[in-house]
Amino acid sequence: MAGGKETPRQKMIGMMYLVLTALLALQVNSAILLKFKFIDDSLLSVNDKTSVAADGTVKGIQAAVVKNQNQARDKAVLAQSEEIRQKTKDLISYLRGVRQDLLKATENTATDLKNMSGEDKVAITMLGGKKNGIAYTTMQPKLNEYAAYMKQFVADATPLALDGKQDPRVTKDQRGKNFAELNFENTPVVAALATISQKETEILKLEAEALQKQAEKVGARTIVFDKIGAFASAESNTVAAGTKYKAELFLTASASSISPRMTLNGGPLSVGPDGKGKVEFTARPGAFDASGNAKASWTGTIKFNQNGRDTTFTVKVPYTITKPVMQIQSASVQALYFKCGNKLSVSVPALGAQYKPSFSASGASVIAGSKVGDVTLVPNSKEVTLNVSSSGNAIGSQTFQVRPIPKPTIECYVGGRPVNEKQGTPGTAVRSMTLRAIPDAGFATFLPDDAKFRVSSYEVTLVRGRRPALPPRTINGPEANLSDIVNAYREGDRIYIEVKGVQRLNFQGNVESVNVSKQFNVPLL
Repeated sequence: MAGGKETPRQKMIGMMYLVLTALLALQVNSAILLKFKFIDDSLLSVNDKTSVAADGTVKGIQAAVVKNQNQARDKAVLAQSEEIRQKTKDLISYLRGVRQDLLKATENTATDLKNMSGEDKVAITMLGGKKNGIAYTTMQPKLNEYAAYMKQFVADATPLALDGKQDPRVTKDQRGKNFAELNFENTPVVAALATISQKETEILKLEAEALQKQAEKVGARTIVFDKIGAFASAESNTVAAGTKYKAELFLTASASSISPRMTLNGGPLSVGPDGKGKVEFTARPGAFDASGNAKASWTGTIKFNQNGRDTTFTVKVPYTITKPVMQIQSASVQALYFKCGNKLSVSVPALGAQYKPSFSASGASVIAGSKVGDVTLVPNSKEVTLNVSSSGNAIGSQTFQVRPIPKPTIECYVGGRPVNEKQGTPGTAVRSMTLRAIPDAGFATFLPDDAKFRVSSYEVTLVRGRRPALPPRTINGPEANLSDIVNAYREGDRIYIEVKGVQRLNFQGNVESVNVSKQFNVPLL
């Protein structure tokens, strides 16, 4: 058709021609000869229908001319169209006569092919003894004269009867042959008949393009809706058990011969090779009601040329935007811990694979996780608000209260056992002393990477009565060797231990001081 596009029928004919060309190169047997006959019959049937359609196109042009008040310009187009149709009929009639000559020469009839071979008689009829056969004297000139005439209506029209050196489809070993030799030398009669039918097809295709362009000049272009299918439109693709599923089922039709132009909300819309516009956009958050729904709509237009003028169809499609529901998972989602790495997993099931989150927060620093939806919040105030977006579109916010870090419990061990401040501890046991900072159990469960405490320094004094028996000794780190106290103590003395420093190692490996006050007063036995 116009514009270089071919209909499915024309594509089928082209495929038949390829098959025909391939079969000509084979040593044919009776089964293959029969296949040539099948191809010839199919081409003749299609050609007859195409010829009838061409008559209809001319009648359509005639009707358009009358509708346009018989303007001189339109009448000239009609006269040209009738001339195109007549020249085509004359050439088809000529080719049908050549068919009859071949059938007669090979002692066949149109209804009874007794001899499907007859290569010698085909050669005599079409090639002749000294290039005086039909293919040389009349067929090639008539075909090319017709193509030259049609070039004024179809700019890319090419000769219909090419010699081997002119036809790019011909293989190198066949380039030296002329048109007659390529098509009718060593050729069975059924193959020769199929070749002639294929030439008819090329003629009718060229005519169809020319008449289509003529019809467009007077606004008589016929739009054929040749793509028909089924389509279902459901009220919703999600339905709860026990409720009714509702949908409409109907036919759709489109025309492969037209190239519609489409828009989406006033902007150009990409149209695929199937003639369908692909509508895709990101739904923007709207004014959600109490149920979390917002009403919206989009407008599409389809414009194409019909009867010489643009015809536009407009459709407005309503839809509902549902507020996405965030699901947040955490060890302690009700509240976060101050200056700790509170790990959260934020998902929005409604977005599916389109979920591409980004996070921001007030009252906390944000650290993105390695997995989609993972985020770590490090609070620096008493309240934190997490803001979630996806592909630049706001999804929602969540506010968290912030808890202070529970202070650890300090425990004192001597000789590997806890000290006994009431009953006392053997003096010899205090040679090895350790102070341990034990985190709150709940905090350690929620955030184990932030619950790492240690006693960084403490002071130990041997007390006798109300006075120090030895100068106070400062210990750096949790462990101490108190051999000097063991050597100097007396029964009834006591050791006084005062914690001076406690540290916490956070999830990022940073150390910070923790304000903890703790003393031990241990009698020595």
